[in-house]
Amino acid sequence: KISSGAADLRQRKKQNCTESVKMAPEERNKENSKLGRSPKYLLIQRFAKLFFGCLAAVTSGMMYAVYLSTYHERKFWFSSRQELEREITFQGDSAVYYSFYKELLKAPSFERGVYELTHNNKTVSLKTINAVQQMTLYPELIASVLYQVSGSEEVIEPVYFYIGIVFGLQGIYVTALFVTSWVMSGTWLAGMLTVAWFIINRTDTTRIDYSIPSRENWALPYFACQVAALTGYLKKNLNCSAEKFCYLLVSASTYTFMMMWEYSHYLLFVQAVSLFVLDSFALAQTEKVHEVYKIYLFSLFLGYLLQFENSALLVSPLLSLVAALMLSKCLQVNMKKGTFMSRLLKIMYLYLVLTVTVTLNFLLKMFVPHKENVHLLKFIEVKLGLNTTKNFTMNWLLCQESLQAPSQDFFLRLTQSSLLPFYILVLMICLFSVTQVIFRRICGEPLKETVKLEDGRIGERPEIVYHVIHTILLGCLAMCLEGMKYLWTPYVCMLAAFGVCSPELWMTLFKWLRLKAVHPILLALILSMAVPTIIGFSLWKEFFPRIMTELSELQEFYDPDTVELMTWIKRQAPVAAVFAGSPQLMGVIKLCTGWMVSSLPLYNDDDLLKRNENIYQIYSKRSAEDIYKILTSYKANFLVIEDSICNEVGPVRGCRVKDLLDIANGHVVCEEGDSYAYSKHGRFCHEIKMNYSPYVNYFTRVYWNRSYFVYRINTVISFQS
Repeated sequence: KISSGAADLRQRKKQNCTESVKMAPEERNKENSKLGRSPKYLLIQRFAKLFFGCLAAVTSGMMYAVYLSTYHERKFWFSSRQELEREITFQGDSAVYYSFYKELLKAPSFERGVYELTHNNKTVSLKTINAVQQMTLYPELIASVLYQVSGSEEVIEPVYFYIGIVFGLQGIYVTALFVTSWVMSGTWLAGMLTVAWFIINRTDTTRIDYSIPSRENWALPYFACQVAALTGYLKKNLNCSAEKFCYLLVSASTYTFMMMWEYSHYLLFVQAVSLFVLDSFALAQTEKVHEVYKIYLFSLFLGYLLQFENSALLVSPLLSLVAALMLSKCLQVNMKKGTFMSRLLKIMYLYLVLTVTVTLNFLLKMFVPHKENVHLLKFIEVKLGLNTTKNFTMNWLLCQESLQAPSQDFFLRLTQSSLLPFYILVLMICLFSVTQVIFRRICGEPLKETVKLEDGRIGERPEIVYHVIHTILLGCLAMCLEGMKYLWTPYVCMLAAFGVCSPELWMTLFKWLRLKAVHPILLALILSMAVPTIIGFSLWKEFFPRIMTELSELQEFYDPDTVELMTWIKRQAPVAAVFAGSPQLMGVIKLCTGWMVSSLPLYNDDDLLKRNENIYQIYSKRSAEDIYKILTSYKANFLVIEDSICNEVGPVRGCRVKDLLDIANGHVVCEEGDSYAYSKHGRFCHEIKMNYSPYVNYFTRVYWNRSYFVYRINTVISFQS
């Protein structure tokens, strides 16, 4: 019955654009005659609504970008700092990304700069890397081109241009969320509420405060645009021009998103699963869903070619899933309608797709040479409790806050801003309505061609069903890993705002309650205006003063020890020197000085992960000779010891770097809840400061301050007593 219903739906939807355009004016004229309004009056009304809605969306995005810029200036006193002090504000991997942007601008030509990045042997010692592919430097390529082509060299400094683009993209991010909730609810009041919740919950909606150049800050705005376009594309009774526009926007934003972030295909995989569930129950037009699948395939193919034949895209679960879906659908369509075999295949459809997906992915990994992150699969095993490990890298990743389950503070913050309660209410109503629709489909009842307000069937709108499934899947990921909240929370804001501003949602609730005392349509219209107004007023009263205080306060970010270290390196260290130390500090040294380093804070390359683990041994209980051999194997000339790591006092004792090293090296044995430490050597970072043999034989201290101790690694070992 579902199969025949899906066929009916496809037949109804297969009318071409000209038929839709011809029918639309007649339907509009009938509607206008009933309401006593002229088509001209209705056209002006729609134009005014569209104009003011677009104006509000663009204004919201621009104001958010200005807000981020102002907050960044207040937080770091950015304009009053010297260039070195500004660059120190980029930490970890952010420093690495920005350093390559600087190198592109210093290159004699753009072509030469790209060549040097794709054949880079001046960043990591004894290693030539294709930095563009390995570190996904397409944002930096685009930013450098725009900076040079636009003639901004004489107008604005490179760092302001760079962070300005990122803040501008965040404004587009907010605008896209605004448009999505507007398209779903029919009122731009929902967009305003979405933006308000997004900004108030900025701690949980974006990572822009912590690392401006991170890949997700560049990529997620494009994904938000893709979701907004997909929302419009899935709508019923969409006119031909709007459908083509949405299709083109989905195509462009999908490909751009895939180029901006190395993990984008995993997020698109989650989206593809949502569309698969939507199509399996015939809740959306099958042709549209398959067009989106084709966009995925095209983006993967083009991305594979332009990302230097990136094999990770070929072995991605997205490619296997989409190929399995299209293959399984072909088998299903070719079956005769209404036969027992057809119904049996429909029941087995999910199993068929799952089997084909796993098989295809397994075969691709067998025949396609790839360097997929093996540590990612091991991490998932350990995270799920399927395995245990003493490996330093794995345990260090497990200790990262973003890879742990979300804390209670996260839910408390969402509740205090009233976001979580309204999200749960909206999600439950939509979910129950979708369940009703699926049950009707199983019983053979066809979907309505046009869902009216008085029907109270919000679950029959395909774009709503898509967002319900999508937010549930993202929510499940966010409940496992706190870092995933930055993907989930923005759509929580959007879905909650849509729900409270949608008369259809209130009408669906009233249909279940069988409300008769008051006219349900009138009450739904009143509540869809009154509830968001009350919410907006309460948010304004409680959080607006806090935001203004945040922008007015001058925070102080000053790290004199790091500034002194970088100044010393630029003045005293040889140009050909190689520095070794913690990966986070090496990223800052690479950016601020340009000197070569032995490791980088990047975790998508097995060799770099192994380097990081080996060089972290400077904080373990290993002998001076062992550390010397490790450092010289990477041709390091200088060693930087950080006092903050050596004397780290963390809230979780087992997650300190030195504790993880002791576990990995077998220097700590845990028996029946008690820990026993044993090693014939003291902790290297402590012992080297004592300046006694054999440490002084291998290392000579050349600089120190309150936070850092720099040692020259002796090329000729002098065995002095």
